[in-house]
Amino acid sequence: MSPMTGMRHFHEELAKLKSRLLEMSNLAEHQVRLAMEALLERDLAKAKLVIESDSELDRIEIEVDHACIHLLALQQPLARDLRLITMAMKISNDLERVGDHAVNIAQAVSFLAQQPPMAHFPEIEEMARLAREMLSDALDDFVRADARGAREVCRSDDKVDALHESLFRILLTHMMEDPRRIGPSMNLFIVSRNLERVADLATNIAEDVVYMVEGRTIKHHAEDGFAEFGGNLSSGVR
Repeated sequence: MSPMTGMRHFHEELAKLKSRLLEMSNLAEHQVRLAMEALLERDLAKAKLVIESDSELDRIEIEVDHACIHLLALQQPLARDLRLITMAMKISNDLERVGDHAVNIAQAVSFLAQQPPMAHFPEIEEMARLAREMLSDALDDFVRADARGAREVCRSDDKVDALHESLFRILLTHMMEDPRRIGPSMNLFIVSRNLERVADLATNIAEDVVYMVEGRTIKHHAEDGFAEFGGNLSSGVR
């Protein structure tokens, strides 16, 4: 195989890798959406479907990991291509964990569907909408290598955190007013906590996109802290 043919084959494999991650992201987003539908509709059948479908995400994660290892071993990529492949492995793990959080929500539905209906909480629906949007945007930014868009995803995480804290205070009030609401309220808090974690995972992916594109670490506000010393965390290799 000529060097030019080998390079073309390498980039075709990278394109396939991105496609599999998009497929995985769409599935994870669908699982979260389905789990929320199960919650709002008190639909045990949908909750069961979320739980049973989790193995598909596990399977794709393994396929992505194998593809990444294959590319690392045979192509020995450098600089940005190397970052792309290593970030793809991390992203596939984060997407698999999104599926786990959807399962946790579905399991909470199994309890809540057997309890008297509680008040409507728009905070949960807004958290779910934002978390799914962040997840979709983060993967789009990965495919487009869009560091600016990825930073916007990171900023959206604060909105989800604020909704999570607001809902906790509301549920705490419900539990104090009526002890019979403690069980359902705790399960709604579990739902909220898992949605907050989905948003965190979308943020992780967005941070990985920035590193992939710029070679710059922004996790834990590292970028801001390092700037105080007059430097940056760029690798200097693109």
